[in-house]
Amino acid sequence: MAASLVSSLTVPLISAVLGGAIALVFLAGYLRRKRAAIAHIPPSATAAAPDQPKHVRPSNQAHHKKGHTRPHHNAADKDAAKKHHHLDVNTLRGHTDSVTALHFSNDAANLATVCADGAVRVFRIDDTSSKSFKILRINLPAGAHPTGVAFSEGSSSVVVAAQALLGSSLYMYADVSAPPPAQNKQQGKLSPPEIKWSHQKIHGKESVINLAAAHATHGPGDGSTIIISCSEGLLFPVEVTYPRLFAATDIKVWHGKSGKELGTVDTNQLKNNMADISPNGRFIAAAAFTADVKVWEIVYSKDSSVKEVNKVMQLKGHKSAVTCLCFAPNSEQIITASKDGSIRVWNINVRYHLDEDPKNLRVLPIPLHDSKGSVCQYDHMSISPDGKVLAVTSGSMLQWLCVETGAVLDTAEKAHEGDITGIAWAPQTIPNGGVPAFILGTAGVDKKVKLWLAPEVGST
Repeated sequence: MAASLVSSLTVPLISAVLGGAIALVFLAGYLRRKRAAIAHIPPSATAAAPDQPKHVRPSNQAHHKKGHTRPHHNAADKDAAKKHHHLDVNTLRGHTDSVTALHFSNDAANLATVCADGAVRVFRIDDTSSKSFKILRINLPAGAHPTGVAFSEGSSSVVVAAQALLGSSLYMYADVSAPPPAQNKQQGKLSPPEIKWSHQKIHGKESVINLAAAHATHGPGDGSTIIISCSEGLLFPVEVTYPRLFAATDIKVWHGKSGKELGTVDTNQLKNNMADISPNGRFIAAAAFTADVKVWEIVYSKDSSVKEVNKVMQLKGHKSAVTCLCFAPNSEQIITASKDGSIRVWNINVRYHLDEDPKNLRVLPIPLHDSKGSVCQYDHMSISPDGKVLAVTSGSMLQWLCVETGAVLDTAEKAHEGDITGIAWAPQTIPNGGVPAFILGTAGVDKKVKLWLAPEVGST
């Protein structure tokens, strides 16, 4: 009996001893692995860990918990992560499609944009470094696709060019920057700006490729806003048997406040690229299919009304089509860029009525080349209010040139994520972080409008 008792106790005892030995073996292996893991933590990580918040300290469990596998980033973090150009100061968002044009008000307090989503937006810009801007949105009539915009009277009204099935139209919206009535403030509703005047089929079925505005301050001009609309002028055959092609390549002159048509000129070119009006409202110039640039003068009567629009001179010297141009702030010079790879600066302050020709002041090479070494062409051009910096674009590239020498002051290779559709300088300085600065606005197919500082000209 004693033997059977010993035998019954021996088996559990042996099992317990073996189990303990196996547990010790596993425990020793775990401790060795733990020491090895600790030994391989980088010194910088262990030194930084105590100063970091608990949710960012190194942890072996971080890779095993689904909720902590990726850090959370908001929109601001993502924007900060991108490499910005040092002249890029802000981005105006809110557009849901390609931005087709933009224009600053004369006091530089408002920036109007038009978008392929069929809306006009007016941004109030008190400081370009602001984190948010007040926006007024105006929906165009159904089916109207805006292609151009310009402020009409100060910053209180805008003129919008739009394309529809039947042709191009103009709409003037008033009180775009006026505060809402007191009763609407109480009700929390805003009265949409009213259409004060409109015109349909202004260029037949041709689209308006750009609007430009100026104040009539030359001669007896009363300071009213003068707006020009430039049609594209695509070719179309009149008859199959008639071997000629006709194109509506006209430019129309409008009174900004009343909407009255003041005159029409035809460039008689195969295709217009764009047109501009001098800041004093005196001259109109068009960049077109040919190498020559035609210039017209708006003649004002003693009562400040527009008497006529006459062709007065022609800029000859380019060897290929002029893609873009702009007037200098003093209205006495025109800058042109051509497919021939050159930029020319012209003096138009001449006695043209005595057959004196405009003078070519400077010929500057276009400094931009593609990967094959060919000269790129500029799509848009605008000069700063002080007349020192020329902003030009080619595709998604934005470049600043010295007007005097043609030297490249700075370049933003990919200013937008896609083609730049328009550029415009604010006509006067705007606070940037409280410091007055010259500001350039650019619009793109990427649904964005960007604000840029002017580069330093220095001793260039």
